[in-house]
Amino acid sequence: MTDRELLELIASQVGVLTKDMTEVKGRLAGVENHLTGVEDRLTGVEDRLTGVEDRLTGVEGAVVKIEIDHGQKLGALFDGQKLNSEKLDRIEAEVTKHGEVILRRIR
Repeated sequence: MTDRELLELIASQVGVLTKDMTEVKGRLAGVENHLTGVEDRLTGVEDRLTGVEDRLTGVEGAVVKIEIDHGQKLGALFDGQKLNSEKLDRIEAEVTKHGEVILRRIR
């Protein structure tokens, strides 16, 4: 093989490699664009999740406030029920005493 043939062979291989490198660069640019789109979508998802977390924190605060408020109201209702029950027990005791007195007078 002559020097000229060898140089032509090397030149043709360089041309093929250049073409392959251009194709690889094009594919890498496509991958890069695709990854940029994925990153943008993930950023959007992260933003939405942050919003959901903020709303959830607000809901948790409202639930705690409702639980405390209802707990206090239930406590007051139970206290009132206990007082009414005690009052009814005292009234029943008095009625029983008076009933016994009335029955003794009737006999």
